Amino acid sequence: MSLPVPIPDSLAPLQAFLAGALARVEARFDLQLRSDLPPVSKLCTHIERYRGKMLRPTLAILAGLAADPRAAHAPPEAIVSEDHILIAAVCEMVHMATLVHDDVLDEAETRRRGRTVNRLHGNEAAVILGDYLIASAYHLCSQLADQSIALEIARVSMTLCAGELLQLHHRRDYSLDEPTYFEILDRKTAALIAAAAELGARRSAPEASPAPRLLADYGRRLGVAFQIQDDLLDLTGQDAVVGKPTGRDVQKGKLTLPLIHHLAAADATLRGHTLRLLERLDEHADPEARSRLLDALESTESIDHARKTAERLVREAQQALGGIHDSQARRLLDLMARAVIARSF
Repeated sequence: MSLPVPIPDSLAPLQAFLAGALARVEARFDLQLRSDLPPVSKLCTHIERYRGKMLRPTLAILAGLAADPRAAHAPPEAIVSEDHILIAAVCEMVHMATLVHDDVLDEAETRRRGRTVNRLHGNEAAVILGDYLIASAYHLCSQLADQSIALEIARVSMTLCAGELLQLHHRRDYSLDEPTYFEILDRKTAALIAAAAELGARRSAPEASPAPRLLADYGRRLGVAFQIQDDLLDLTGQDAVVGKPTGRDVQKGKLTLPLIHHLAAADATLRGHTLRLLERLDEHADPEARSRLLDALESTESIDHARKTAERLVREAQQALGGIHDSQARRLLDLMARAVIARSF
């Protein structure tokens, strides 16, 4: 996972190991999805193009390293087991399933600068492919000796779906408040990121160690900050940089933190002006209306409010790492937290 922040030379060996571990995750992922049916194989091969930051597998591996008491002196290859690789692959598989289903819900045509499954093969194929990914994830994690991990993956998958249903319920709800928004983010995004860190740590930590809990807390706060940054990029980013069409949240009636803050802070006149702009943007790309909407958000410092909230969450994530013994893995996790809000895609 490349980071948009300077990385000390002392962490270069760990980065090299991590790159090799993520290659093993990709290979395990591909092996699990292998099919003797050409149409299924073709769709699964297309999914490889969806791979981006590999955040969840990275967290599973680094948390596994950071939670092990030997992390300060033992080489990482002595700590990271095949179980860590499998856990990382499962978390990425569940994440990929949500991306495929999200593209159907959002009627998205591009992702990672390429065509989506639903655009190329239709909604029916995309929905079933998402189901195939979820089923494959369950099949894969059931191979672990510790079945509590499979139970946790199942629980988190239910949480993700509940978060998506909650967000769908509140589409075009212009009275949506911040607590409900954070409940959506916690369930839809942060839960799986927290699980990746916790499960990776659980595989390495001694019994009664606080590391899995602390790393889950780190992952949860990191996940919410990550999604707030995504929401900001959807409002302020450029398509060519972000790698997918921006402005989709507004067009689909998804209220994100800057808009929620703005509508709560604006006086009646400005709120009415913003609601009229949102009507113009509903299901339509209107560059003029979008520019005026950004001006309105700036007038109530709502974009700055969202950025500061993400920064606070990153600080809290870093504080959670304070209870983990020092190691190169912990230092890289600290850098990853900073990178979440420094990225432009």
